[in-house]
Amino acid sequence: MSRRGMHLSMRLAKVCAAFITACLGFFVCPVQAYEFNSSINNGTITITGYTGPGGEVTIPGEMGGLPVTSIAANAFFSQTNLATVVLPDSVTRIGQWAFSTCTRLSEIRLGSGVTCLETGTFWGCSSLAHITIPASVAYIGAQAFETCTNLTDVTIVGGVTNIGFHAFANCRSLTRVTLPGSVTGIEAGAFSWCTTLPGLTLPGSITKIGYMAFTACNSLTNLTIPPGVTDIDYATFAGCNRLASVKIPDHVLSLGDDAFSGCTSLVEVVIGKGVTRIGQEAFFNCPKLASVTFPARVNSIGYQAFVACEELKRLHFKGGAPKVDPTAFVGLNSLTVYRLPGATGWGPALGGRPVVLWNPRVVIGDATFGVQNNRFGFTITGTSGLVVVVEASDGLANPAWWPLQTNSLAGGSAYFNDPQWTHYSSRSYRLQMP
Repeated sequence: MSRRGMHLSMRLAKVCAAFITACLGFFVCPVQAYEFNSSINNGTITITGYTGPGGEVTIPGEMGGLPVTSIAANAFFSQTNLATVVLPDSVTRIGQWAFSTCTRLSEIRLGSGVTCLETGTFWGCSSLAHITIPASVAYIGAQAFETCTNLTDVTIVGGVTNIGFHAFANCRSLTRVTLPGSVTGIEAGAFSWCTTLPGLTLPGSITKIGYMAFTACNSLTNLTIPPGVTDIDYATFAGCNRLASVKIPDHVLSLGDDAFSGCTSLVEVVIGKGVTRIGQEAFFNCPKLASVTFPARVNSIGYQAFVACEELKRLHFKGGAPKVDPTAFVGLNSLTVYRLPGATGWGPALGGRPVVLWNPRVVIGDATFGVQNNRFGFTITGTSGLVVVVEASDGLANPAWWPLQTNSLAGGSAYFNDPQWTHYSSRSYRLQMP
């Protein structure tokens, strides 16, 4: 064919492509882009499908002179031949389930223009190991990475404000998640059944943690509740069976139903002074939990809240008697409830368990008070069987207290002494509930 004839053929091909585009609203782009099906919307290209051989796939930034700005819903659904996908910066939207069940997809490189990962975007991409979510993304949609069972590392650079329903649920290899200070909400079940996640730093920007957000994260060993969170919702930390200690801060008002149920390693719980409600089965089946201290504002304890807590021996209440469901302490035959002097509404029992006055005091008028055998000490008296912690501080201007000794008042008294007292220029002591 002559050069003139070749030039004419190319012109005719362009005219035909333009005609097809104008009449049908879609085309299959020539050369490298022939692997993609697409449509035109307001002068931009949406990738609607893929027909290529797979492997490493780079989505072009433009096709036929028009920018590629979005990936349609289900565009790459169940394309099991994909290994790597690279998105251009021009793509701003990835539709629902766009790459779901691409089971051999091990790497996805998101461009800097993506603003949202919609529902199920990478659901079931079981070979995906790492993901970096760029600062342009504002929202991670529901189930976006659910059942990515080999996903180990998630880095969210910044900009994301909300992590959607079940966004990372059942990512059973996940060991590291970096959350930026832009995140304000974690929706229901977002990290549920992430069984290898050992810890997670929640930024102070978070104001909402949804129900079941961390259910069955049974490698979780520590947690910090951000200051804006006021409620721990239904089953938020249920089944976190390596969690040994929990401190509920003062800004939390309610512990929801099943909040910590099935936390089988939980030994210590500190409940902040803002909590008013302990929900149904909130601590159900926490067999190592030995004692709990309730703040003065607690006014209700729900159905079977502490059932199957076999080691629970002491409950300490700083305020009046709360309303307690009759089943809250069923089966806890060794449990004793302790109340403070002057607190109102108390009777001889609470939820079927005996109530004892917590009234320890230091005896200062006898020979045991002061230095004995080069140790400072004193006698503590009170109701027989009370367990009393003696704490110390080295100064009262800005006191920092720490526990020195736990004492049981057998027969109504116990002797305390401090062998280290000579190491300090001054020392103060106080009696506390365990």
